[in-house]
Amino acid sequence: MDTRSRLLEAARQVITDEAAAVAAVADQLDDAFLDVLDQLLACTGKVFITGSGTSGTIARRMAHLFSVCGTPAAFLHPMDALHGTMGVLAEGDLLVTLSKGGESSEINDLIELAHRRGVRVIAITSNPASTMAQRADTVVTLHNRDGADPGNVIAMGSTLVTAVWGDALAVLLMRQRGYTWEQMLETHPGGAVGKQRHTPEALEPIE
Repeated sequence: MDTRSRLLEAARQVITDEAAAVAAVADQLDDAFLDVLDQLLACTGKVFITGSGTSGTIARRMAHLFSVCGTPAAFLHPMDALHGTMGVLAEGDLLVTLSKGGESSEINDLIELAHRRGVRVIAITSNPASTMAQRADTVVTLHNRDGADPGNVIAMGSTLVTAVWGDALAVLLMRQRGYTWEQMLETHPGGAVGKQRHTPEALEPIE
């Protein structure tokens, strides 16, 4: 096998490892997933999602997709929050925190301060013994497949694991709220989506 072939094979292995990690999330959905679903459906306040680094990128994505699917949510930058923007938090809000290791000091400090303001915290992590998990009200543990994060350091597969878990939650929230495609398209007038003339088949609530 020549060098170009070995390079392609190595690249394919990265994708195969990440795809396997994502597929394994389906078997990790449990009562914790349903508890989070129930809390979000019952929330009468605001929903914020936070994370640092690559987890912050996934938090932004999750907040966006929640909003698209009928559960208004916003990304809250954890360090900015400690410099004043946590003033947006109020009693009755929900804060979802994303961190693979659960030891980001700015997130853990934010959790303590959020609790003082009457905010419940949902932690998504791979380390249930972490500081973040210990401080949260609800903990979801997501396990990553070996090899999906290069060197178990670069957050690639693990962030995709969190992303698809959030995607499943967004779709279930949309279904259980009875949020229609017409409502969704009204908030998405831009791009090819906004130019659609036919709505997809309705997503019915699950009873």
